[in-house]
Amino acid sequence: MELKDIRMEIDAIDKELVELFCRRMDIVSQVAAVKAEKGLPVYDPARERDKLCSIADTAGEEYRTAACALYELIFELSRAKQDRLLKSGSDLKARIKHATENTPALFPERAQVACMGVEGAYAQLACERLFRLPSVMYCRNFKSVFSAVRDGLCRYGVLPIENSTAGSVKEVADLVAESGLYIVRSLRLKVDHCLLAKKGVNLSNIREIYSHGQAIAQCDRFLHGLAGVKVIPCDNTAVAAKIVAESGRDDIAALSSVNCADLYGLSVLEDDVQDRANNYTRFICVSRELEIYPGADRTSIMLALPNKPGALYRVLARFSALGVNMVKLESRPIPERDFEFVFYLDLDKPVAAPELAELLRELESSCREFRYLGSYTEMVP
Repeated sequence: MELKDIRMEIDAIDKELVELFCRRMDIVSQVAAVKAEKGLPVYDPARERDKLCSIADTAGEEYRTAACALYELIFELSRAKQDRLLKSGSDLKARIKHATENTPALFPERAQVACMGVEGAYAQLACERLFRLPSVMYCRNFKSVFSAVRDGLCRYGVLPIENSTAGSVKEVADLVAESGLYIVRSLRLKVDHCLLAKKGVNLSNIREIYSHGQAIAQCDRFLHGLAGVKVIPCDNTAVAAKIVAESGRDDIAALSSVNCADLYGLSVLEDDVQDRANNYTRFICVSRELEIYPGADRTSIMLALPNKPGALYRVLARFSALGVNMVKLESRPIPERDFEFVFYLDLDKPVAAPELAELLRELESSCREFRYLGSYTEMVP
């Protein structure tokens, strides 16, 4: 038998399968109507278990696992359709529509902005990239930045969310999910770390180096090459430079930006000491109000799934089916819940795309916990 003949037979079978699948999904609509009439829940775990046992027996030993995986996905799609039919309009869809229609056409040039650190911090540089004339309020820690925005002291907050070398800033990711604030813009900033000390000090004199934990991680190779030097984490890279400038000591240095050398009267002992030349930090701009500016093509969400095999796979299958590209997936443990996780996802799709609206509606109705974190544009160098 020729390959083309075998493929023709497969095509004929596929045609039947698709027709039967569509017929099955049509009947799902009838199931939803009956459940609505009788007040029954969409999810019926006992029915699904019985069905999977029957399917496993019918498929036989060779195809049992594959057949069960296929039908678990079909069940997921069936539940999603029932949810759509049984739920009236989505509050999330309405909020996104309202935001896109009422957000100004241009991102503001001036605003009161909160960020962590002191003058010269990388977050301040990010503020100046995002806004032409920002009025910056400095906060001691990330939580204070969120509080300043939530309490109305500042319209926006600017925070680092991930670095191309050291990975995600997990505290910020958790605070985004907990705070109820929305991401309205993001920015990728090139980060070049320098070793700064007082003028006239040599590298051989240095016994302690101060910097933020993320900067320390980004310069790991350089720091390991310094024998007998203690590395001390502090609140911020600019704070580290200020500590050195005000210390009265000539045996300490800071990992900070070259801007801080001029700002605090320090000299550069070594420049570009980060492990990778292409070291970028991604900053997010958060707001108390949902703002969606024209051109928004990235969406961030958070969701929690049941702790059972295949739960994440079945959700991700929807992304593929709807043609929504995922550019980030990260899991974080849920505090006080053993072995349970939330997932943070960044999606690459214009906010007006109907596929995105469909996906968000399905996730909102099917996930145990779901939070929409915002749709926005990312500024790149």
